[in-house]
Formats: sequence, structure tokens, C-alpha cells
Amino acid sequence: MSENSSPAKPKRSSAMLWAVLAVCIAPIAASYFYYYVVKPGPATNYGALLDPRQYPMPNLNARSLDGQPRELASLNGKWRMLMVAPAACAESCREKLFQMRQLRLTQGREKDRIERVWLITDEQALDTILLREYDGTHFIRAERAKIAAWLPAEASTRIEDHLYFIDPLGNLMMRYPKDADPHKIKKDLNKLIKISKIG
Repeated sequence: MSENSSPAKPKRSSAMLWAVLAVCIAPIAASYFYYYVVKPGPATNYGALLDPRQYPMPNLNARSLDGQPRELASLNGKWRMLMVAPAACAESCREKLFQMRQLRLTQGREKDRIERVWLITDEQALDTILLREYDGTHFIRAERAKIAAWLPAEASTRIEDHLYFIDPLGNLMMRYPKDADPHKIKKDLNKLIKISKIG
């Protein structure tokens, strides 16, 4: 019996050896395939990430359109897309209002986690057409000097040129460039909403 069973031992040993080699080689082969075929790029955000410790949310002595106190902190618990412009709202201002509305809608069932905010930098009356068209936007008045002391702008730009994101805890965390690509903003927003467990 022992003589008949001995030839099977090398077969078992060689099968075990191949199994060990496969386990060792598979991760290396997979990494080469991923690197040379899939060719991943660096994970980056389109918007500029901001360190919220450098830009704590201030008390702006802000007011709603009817003159009642209304600070941005009253919206804590929600993601906020923020823009700044005077009440006259030139073409670039209207474009940002449109982008914020559409970006929120692209989130489908998650859209209620996002609020839109327009910080209005003067006391002029708003166009009633804008109020109707962008119903749901939070129209808040505050002094431009106080806003500019808080929000960082890129070199050679103004705070009015940018869209900003504020997280549900009230942290200013992202700024978008002048004339930003809304499709790239959407990708950032999709990621933020997907991975966030707050708001």
C-alpha cells in the first residue's frame, strides 16, 4: 500500500506549490494591469480645497430681505452653495444662480441636503423675476467688506467671481474658479454628497 500511495505525493506537492505561486503573483499582476491598462490618474478635486481653520464663519450681521437677522449659521446641518453679488445681478450673477439651482437638482433624492445662498452686498431692491425664478434660494444681505474679510478670492479675481461650498458643520471648505465648469463642479458635489455622513 505504501508503494502505491507514494507517487501521489509529488502531485500534491506540485499543486500546492502552484497555488502558493498564484497567490503571490496575482496581486503583482493585478497592480501591473491596473497601472498600465487602466492607467489611473491622481485623485483631485476641481474646486480649491480650503482649510476651514483659516476661514472660520464670522457673524456678518446679516439680514433677510425683510430685515430680520439671518446668519449663515442658521443653515448649519445642510451643505451650502454660496455666491456673492450686488442686487443688480449682472449676467455672471444670473449664471451662478442658474448653476446653483441646476447643480442642486442633479442630486435627485439628495437635493434636500443642499441649500443655495446669495449674499447680497447692497440695499437695492431685487428683481421680482429673479425672486420667482430662483425660489428656494436664501437671499441674505450683508456688508461686502465683512464678506471679503472672510471669503478668500484667487489672485486677480473678486469674491463675486467664485462659488463657494460650506459643509453642514459650517466649515468653508471649497472655492471654485472664475467662470467655473459646471460639469466639473457637479462631479465634486456628487463625491461630497456620496461620501458625507452629515447633512
